[in-house]
Amino acid sequence: MSHVTIDSECIKNCSTCSETCFKTAMNHCLQMGGKHVEPDHFKLMLNCAKVCETSACLQLSGSHFSHHLCKVCAEICDACADSCERVGDMDECVAVCRKCAESCRKMAA
Repeated sequence: MSHVTIDSECIKNCSTCSETCFKTAMNHCLQMGGKHVEPDHFKLMLNCAKVCETSACLQLSGSHFSHHLCKVCAEICDACADSCERVGDMDECVAVCRKCAESCRKMAA
C-alpha cells in the first residue's frame, strides 16, 4: 500500500465548512424562511455539511479514497457557495465553502 497524505489544513477546512453549513441551515435559514428554505438550497446546504464531515473523516483515517471524495466535496462546496451567494446574507457560508473547495481541489490533484 502506498502512503496516504494527510493534510491538516484541508481537514480543518472541511470540518469548519461542515459545522458552518449545518449551523447556518438549522438556525439562520430556518429563521429567515422564504428563499433561505427553498428545497434545492436547503438540501444543498445539508449535503455540503455531510460531505465535508465525511471528507474530513476519510482524510483523518488515512483512507486511500479520500482524494476521490475531495473532488466531489469541492464540487458540492462550490455549488453551495454559489447558492448561498444567490440567496444573499450568507457571507460566512460562502467564504468557508470557497476555502474548503480550494483545499479539497488541491487534495484531489
